[in-house]
Amino acid sequence: MTNLTSQQIVLKDGYRLGYAEYGDLHGDPLFYCHGFPASRLEAQIIDAAAKRNRWHIITIDRPGYGLSDFKPGRCILDWPDNIAELANTLDLSPFSLLGISGGGPYALACAWKIPACLRSVGIVNGLGPVYESWAIHDMAWPARLGFGLAKRASWLLPLVYGGIVARALYWFPRVTQSLLTISAPKADNLVLKRPDIEVFLLASMREALHKGPQGALLDFKLYAHPWGFRLEDIHLKIHLWQGEADATVPVSHARYLEKTLPSAQAQYFPNEGHFSLPINYMDNILEALKEIQTSPDSGL
Repeated sequence: MTNLTSQQIVLKDGYRLGYAEYGDLHGDPLFYCHGFPASRLEAQIIDAAAKRNRWHIITIDRPGYGLSDFKPGRCILDWPDNIAELANTLDLSPFSLLGISGGGPYALACAWKIPACLRSVGIVNGLGPVYESWAIHDMAWPARLGFGLAKRASWLLPLVYGGIVARALYWFPRVTQSLLTISAPKADNLVLKRPDIEVFLLASMREALHKGPQGALLDFKLYAHPWGFRLEDIHLKIHLWQGEADATVPVSHARYLEKTLPSAQAQYFPNEGHFSLPINYMDNILEALKEIQTSPDSGL
């Protein structure tokens, strides 16, 4: 029997891509772009909500994470081609798309490059253009340090986050989680104390780093430099959900995306944080994505 959470496909370019399936396998296909640093296992958190809302979740390890081969020369705009190839192989096109946190830029890249494949696009607490100084300024100090190095001296990233640090984060993933939740709001701390949520998040983070830090280090660098497309050129409707108490990806990122994307619709949650919003409101989010899907043959 196939292990649905540990599958691989060999792409046309010879690289292996790891992926998992959750939710209702007979439901509408929804490709999930995981956060940073994370892996395909992150989507375990939405498994129950996906079943309730009849979504078939397909979640892919980005190159260098989990089961996916590291690809040194990749860029963010390679990701839509990877998703489209897997979707065609699984006969799941067209499909909807959901990006969480660091998966946001990758979801936007898909909306720009393969709009005809997409039926609806949602982003939850999505990372904004951290290649712009203002976007880094509003973030917590670990993020300011990482993105600052990635932007101005990316050659230092392996020295700061590689070697001993990467091994420590792998063996002690709670350290990473603690850094990500510095100044976290009450809502985040409440959900992170739930044993089931802690198990899912720590498993995802550890899986992300089990081959080493290369995937995460390259993501750092790619986020911190222009993504290869203009937000103004995305004409699909993008649905944004943002916790106003988010201390990881500040609300200013969502407000910028809402203002800059030609067809964005945003919903803000005053007391929700980076983790609490997708955990507490995933049923609402998945229900909304279901309602706004375009017709499979519309080409929109």
